[in-house]
Amino acid sequence: MKILVLGAGALGGYYGARLLEAGAEVTFLVRQTRADQLQESGLVVQSPLGNVARPVHTITRDQVMPDYDLVLLTCKTYDLDQAIAAMAPAVGEHTGILPLLNGMATYDILDQHFGTGRVLGGVAYIAATLAPSGHILHLSPGDTLLIGQRAEATTALAASLYEVVSRTPGTRLLSEDIAQDLWEKWVMIAAGAAMTCVMRGPIGAILHTQDGRALITQAMDECASVARLSGHALRPAAVHTMHGTLLDEASPWAASMMRDIDHQVPRLEADHIVGDLIRRAHRFGVDVPLMRAAYAHLQVYEARQHTAQDQ
Repeated sequence: MKILVLGAGALGGYYGARLLEAGAEVTFLVRQTRADQLQESGLVVQSPLGNVARPVHTITRDQVMPDYDLVLLTCKTYDLDQAIAAMAPAVGEHTGILPLLNGMATYDILDQHFGTGRVLGGVAYIAATLAPSGHILHLSPGDTLLIGQRAEATTALAASLYEVVSRTPGTRLLSEDIAQDLWEKWVMIAAGAAMTCVMRGPIGAILHTQDGRALITQAMDECASVARLSGHALRPAAVHTMHGTLLDEASPWAASMMRDIDHQVPRLEADHIVGDLIRRAHRFGVDVPLMRAAYAHLQVYEARQHTAQDQ
């Protein structure tokens, strides 16, 4: 299978490396600076599931051709428009696209540009980061990847991709209902991000406050109500997993957006993860006051960062 990975950051580099190990023909579409870095030191992954250090094939945007079975998309949601422009020349007549991004707005946008019959569904549960050295650090043993077709046209491609990824370490599942899986992760991420970003702390610390448990529970209920009204009520197993993550007083879990705020990152994924959920709630006439407050908080942060950059 010929795969183009858009970028070689934390997720793209990690899963691209694993796909190389499984025997796929992988090319990384990267900026020239990252291409030079990879040319010099190769792709390095440090992981509890096994390290990787190997040379890789890279191309830059002016070298893209429609010569791939699959494009793996792992950018931040706020970079999606730029990513679509960069990857569009790679999408041939039979090329599929696998996004590993949170929320459902990504799929609405990709479907509009490329058609539902090209876009697979993907859910990744993994903690990874790109170090200043260019090495990819897998931060915990957990690595679960679900893939699945969203239209009959991609059934064979999903099966072929699963055959490859099933040879990589970690938990790999060919989902029978990837839309449900996407919604269930979105609910957990949106509720958890809203709370940890507003409170500026991990779940365990929030739960040790006077009203922390009640507030996290309300956030989960608000997000779950939008999923239910959208035809994707959370299954009992998903509720159990979410409660295990967001109601554990010993949990160190915090959303990546909270870490971005700590590092004064100028842009957040707030609109796709929190804002879009609020807009969907409004369409059903449902108020989600806690999520609205959290989104206002995140918008103020981004506005202040934008102002600081202009000064």
